[in-house]
Amino acid sequence: MDTIASFFSFITTPVSWVIVQFHTVYGAIFGPDTGWAWGLSIVSLVVLIRICLIPLFVKQIKSTRNMQVLQPKMKAIQERYKNDKQRQSEEMMKLYKETGTNPLSSCLPILAQSPFFFALYHVLSSIASGKTIGVINQSLLDSARQAHIFGAPLAAKFTDSADKVASLDATQISVRVVTAIMIVLMSASQFYTQRQLMTKNVDLTVKTPYMQQQKMLMYIFPVIFMVMGINFPVGVLVYWLTTNVWTMGQQMYVINQNPTPGSKAQDQYLQRLLKGITTHNEVRSKRRRNIVSAIVAKGPDRNDNERKFINSLSKSGLVAQADGTVIKGEALPEGESHATKRQQPKRQPKSKRHTGGGQQPASKTSETKPSTDAADADAAPKTSLRKNDEPKDSQPKQPPRKNGSGGARAKAGARKGQQRPKHPTKK
Repeated sequence: MDTIASFFSFITTPVSWVIVQFHTVYGAIFGPDTGWAWGLSIVSLVVLIRICLIPLFVKQIKSTRNMQVLQPKMKAIQERYKNDKQRQSEEMMKLYKETGTNPLSSCLPILAQSPFFFALYHVLSSIASGKTIGVINQSLLDSARQAHIFGAPLAAKFTDSADKVASLDATQISVRVVTAIMIVLMSASQFYTQRQLMTKNVDLTVKTPYMQQQKMLMYIFPVIFMVMGINFPVGVLVYWLTTNVWTMGQQMYVINQNPTPGSKAQDQYLQRLLKGITTHNEVRSKRRRNIVSAIVAKGPDRNDNERKFINSLSKSGLVAQADGTVIKGEALPEGESHATKRQQPKRQPKSKRHTGGGQQPASKTSETKPSTDAADADAAPKTSLRKNDEPKDSQPKQPPRKNGSGGARAKAGARKGQQRPKHPTKK
């Protein structure tokens, strides 16, 4: 660790200068030799660094979401070019370029604050060894060596021997108890931060290897910090615990205010937004109007959470507009929305389907008969006729029998087409 920290010795002077400036402020309040003055100086250093890293954190959030969206496409490229690694890499880079995604953006905050972390470690190690470093002169060095945080010296480690701890006016038991508690809190905060990201701010409808990787890191990172923590001075543990708490709070704010589409956090956010809209019958802030406008613009591409939000507005008698506002409309019953329903054709009775929509064939025949035939039929005497001597048109048409061919069989030798009806004969 000392070897790695020596590579960042060029930044130890700025880091030590910032700590001294904060120590001057807090020393005037709590006393220059107290652990509160030096401990709060380290906490303020963390806050200052993380404020400067907010733009990188925003890029990290965007990159993480873009990577989640691209996972299905990346998997398809891997399957398509699984035997050609070079072509696979070229297609991956082309995909990143087209979508403006940088895979390293998710690591930018950690990489950016690493120099400050190792520089602080180098400063505290020099204080523990009794050496001046940066702008910390001998008087400030003596003050820092006298500072204790809950009975543990600022520069003490969990692995320090009893003699070395005694030289710092402390006991080995107090140092190990304080460092052990801080290591557990540091690992627990790291685990909770990663778990919060995986359970609330991930689109659960997309199952990709990226999600499995993030799930593994959720358990690996706390173990790594726990193993490395026993070699960190108390001041470095204060630094790392503070940055973990900052990350946890910053991520909680982002999840609540700008959740990932399709995630559990988005469903909770839209429910809160729906409650506010239905209470006031309007969208009260510009930011919320932009969110409603984006949901309306998606149309049929909305996810389940967004469709649920639009339908809930409709049930409350409100309709979302393209500009993000809402207007009053007709309240719909449960299970219905303002979407146009598909009209199903009315089913006809069975008798009408067999007779071609309810029209009788006999009427068609009577319409096509010549007028002379109709007059002759009326002048004919009404006598009883045998069944075989009745005109074919006067016989009621029987519905076709259902057989294997799907209709009635025609008589053998019958002439096709419409035939002229015969006059009834006298008995």
